[in-house]
Amino acid sequence: MRGIPSLITDIRKKVFTEVAKLAYESGDYTRAEDLPYVIVPGENPLHRESIFLERAIAGERIRLAMGLSLQPVQQRSLLTEGMDQAAIAEQYYEPPLINIIPYACHRCPSRQYRVTELCQNCLAASCHEVCPKDAIRFINGKSYIDQKSCIKCGKCAKACAYHAITLIESPCQSVCGMDAIKKDEVGRAVIDQDKCVACGQCLVNCPFGAIVDKGQIYQVVRAIMTGEQVIAIVAPAFIGQFGKFSTPEKFTTAMKTLGFAGVVEVAVGADICTIEEAKDFLEKVPGEQPYMATSCCPAWHEMVYKLYPDQSKNISMTLTPMVFTARLQKQEHPGCKVVFVGPCAAKKLEAMRTSIRSDVDFVLTFEELMGMFEARGVNFETIAEGESMQEGTAAGRGFAVSGGVAKAVADLIARTEPEREIHTAKAEGLRECRQLMAMAKAGKYNGYLLEGMGCPGGCVAGAGTLLPVDLAARVVGRYQAEAGHDSPLESKYCATGESLKE
Repeated sequence: MRGIPSLITDIRKKVFTEVAKLAYESGDYTRAEDLPYVIVPGENPLHRESIFLERAIAGERIRLAMGLSLQPVQQRSLLTEGMDQAAIAEQYYEPPLINIIPYACHRCPSRQYRVTELCQNCLAASCHEVCPKDAIRFINGKSYIDQKSCIKCGKCAKACAYHAITLIESPCQSVCGMDAIKKDEVGRAVIDQDKCVACGQCLVNCPFGAIVDKGQIYQVVRAIMTGEQVIAIVAPAFIGQFGKFSTPEKFTTAMKTLGFAGVVEVAVGADICTIEEAKDFLEKVPGEQPYMATSCCPAWHEMVYKLYPDQSKNISMTLTPMVFTARLQKQEHPGCKVVFVGPCAAKKLEAMRTSIRSDVDFVLTFEELMGMFEARGVNFETIAEGESMQEGTAAGRGFAVSGGVAKAVADLIARTEPEREIHTAKAEGLRECRQLMAMAKAGKYNGYLLEGMGCPGGCVAGAGTLLPVDLAARVVGRYQAEAGHDSPLESKYCATGESLKE
């Protein structure tokens, strides 16, 4: 659904914009009680049976955008309940990160095959003949599937010459590569947080906008407004996300308009990560471990820890590009606050880790940043150009697309040790990642460098992106071509990895 304007994307933008305005104007969080009426004005509902329901959902979205938890449905409470805690700049999210607003859930049917009006009452009745459970009968001349008997094998759908039988799935369940979404007693979707890795694919695939992640827009803006030196480190997938006029030069000006003291591309950290992962691979494979998996994607990382704990030792211990870049800024600007701006919901989870909280103070998605631009009236078509970001190499910028991490590491090894042959394999999307790990565990990828990306397409398909995935990948490709250098070895930070790991 990325890149397709809809009522859902419009509401999300309004929520992020109003929360940012609230923080920029005065920081008086008590005014948040008025925001549902700003986001859902008038008397008539836009898409639900009641405008009061729409405003209640908007209220929960506001709370989540400020990092607060959902309010219990069964008890009366103010929208601003607990918001004094959110007003603290150092406030982190209370788990869980990904939430389902109960009364926004459509209670979509679980996986089942249904006969549509396309059924022609044909003489062959192939659907009935191939059904192994005799679950198909005929009513008024049309095929009908008994859901109690159906085992969802799909043979009937394949046999139908008219394609009259279709598979219906709950969108959030079908895209969850961790099978973390179940149904409660009344048919609403619920997340098993023990399985969830916060990839956010359910969030962007829910057609009713019932799934929402927590944010830190309010805290970022308040840190800026209270005089903190706040530096934005920006993932390379940012390119093109804010419209055709949002060149890197205009982007840096726009970020300064928001109040950021500096803007740095995370491709710098990706270059350092490439060098360190290449070292890891050469030192450990195959002597100390049979293969090595890249460390960059937090959803992939968490998936391995949850489902293949015995294989987690084969993940590179190298810090992620986000952390390398953040530590670099903390070294160069002691006392500064660092905001990672990227495409990923799972990065919010990574930043909550005890070992990283002192490095990355805040995380914003591109979608949340767009709300800040809207709040400050930033117009990329008319804004002046600022400084260009030219410190990252083409290899570092390539981390944004599937296969980019493994390619960067393999290319570097080929350059430094041309006699060493390196094999790579990649997976995108958590279901594919699980298959990759199952084969690795079985010994099918011994000697390999494995790359896993939780989102199909890589970081450009993250839950916080604004562009269609294919377009985003093409734009990143052009951005790579514009880099001043190709190899991480040409980066001025190529020798800093060891000092940043301490």
